[in-house]
Amino acid sequence: MTVGEAIRAAAERLAPVSDTARLDAELLMAHALGSTRSDMLLRAMRDPAPEGFAALIERRMGHEPVAYIIGTAEFHGLTLAVTPATLIPRGDSETLVEAALEHAGEAGRAIDLGTGTGALLLALLSNRAGWHGVGVDASQAALSVAGRNAASLGLAERSVWRCRDWRNPGWTDDLASFDLILCNPPYVEEEAVLDRQVRDFEPASALFAGPEGLDDYRILIPQLRALMNPQAVVILEIGANQAEQVSALAAASGFAADLRRDLAGRARALILR
Repeated sequence: MTVGEAIRAAAERLAPVSDTARLDAELLMAHALGSTRSDMLLRAMRDPAPEGFAALIERRMGHEPVAYIIGTAEFHGLTLAVTPATLIPRGDSETLVEAALEHAGEAGRAIDLGTGTGALLLALLSNRAGWHGVGVDASQAALSVAGRNAASLGLAERSVWRCRDWRNPGWTDDLASFDLILCNPPYVEEEAVLDRQVRDFEPASALFAGPEGLDDYRILIPQLRALMNPQAVVILEIGANQAEQVSALAAASGFAADLRRDLAGRARALILR
């Protein structure tokens, strides 16, 4: 069977478990070939299919996310390593990066709370050569991934990574203050119905935040001032139906909130001042 034939057959098999079956098959084939997807499509479609491809398809048939199978995900033009210790960066979160770039001058200091792969901070630093940043996460395994990503992107000298949990007293000690705070906290309701590839594979500690999905906002928002320079801006990711509730929590701590929507028109981020 050729590469092209194997991709077509795999896409048919994957159709019941994926809305992007053809793309999934192409990405997994490129991984099996040790090639980029574009090079594969241009040069390898008539080559023999590699033996390892079938095993990758079986993993995807079990709903394992493609990003975990191939070990990388694309975010804001960056290729980032991902592991089951981290959430998979999503295009919706690029809304936060775009807002950050609008508010970031030529130089400054940023902190990314709940950094995971480092996606938000690294996207900012890759676009602003005068900025430095700190990534904070409660998971040391996630921080190891973020550090690897920083090194692979040539951003290690402008970023540091700290294991801190905002649920524990003293977590802001020695972090200093920042011009920009980025945060994609857990915000999914505990009983939310999620796709199997999310619920069964991505880290629950980075997804769920109590019955309303608001527990981490309640803990974190009152503590933000300890990290802020006088003119600092906070950019929080929120769930599509949480704008009113999180804005109210922010107002109770003395913040004004501006809403940003993603490309699909859904509420996605709050900018706090």
